[in-house]
Amino acid sequence: MKHEKRKVLIIYASIHKGNTKRIAERMGSVLGARVVSFQDAKKEDIENADLIGFGSGVYLSKFHKGLINLVEALPEMGKKKAFLFSTSGMRRNIILNRSHEHFKKLLREKNFEVVGEFDCLGYDTYGPLKYIGGINKGRPNEKDLNDARKFAESLF
Repeated sequence: MKHEKRKVLIIYASIHKGNTKRIAERMGSVLGARVVSFQDAKKEDIENADLIGFGSGVYLSKFHKGLINLVEALPEMGKKKAFLFSTSGMRRNIILNRSHEHFKKLLREKNFEVVGEFDCLGYDTYGPLKYIGGINKGRPNEKDLNDARKFAESLF
C-alpha cells in the first residue's frame, strides 16, 4: 500500500548555541521536512503543510518570543497537525512543563491538533551560568539526537 507523501515543515528558534537547530535538522531528515528558522517561516508554507513542528530553546520558562508571535499571528488552522520540541538547561520539570503547556495552549487556540512533544537538554550559558562555564556542555549529544530521530519516526 502506498502512502501519500506528507508535506512537513519544521520551524525553530535557536538563538544562542544552535541546540534546537540541531534537533530540528535531525527530525527534519527523518520526516523529509523543510526546516526553517522562525524568521524565515511564511504563513502560506504553514497553511500548505500537513504536519508542522515548532521548536525552541526555553528562555526564562517560555518558548522564544519570535516563535510565539508567529503562532499568534496565524489564522485558525482547521485541525492541522503539529508537534512541539524544546531544548533547555533543565530536564522537563515544573518550569519546562509550563513552557510546553503555554505553547500547546497557543497552538490549540489556533485549532492545531498537537500530536507529540519532545524535549532534551541543551548546552546553556544563559545569565549567571556563563560565569561557571555553562551547564550540559556537549548537549544535545548523539543519544539526544537519536532520541529526536526516534520521536520523529513515531509521528507516522
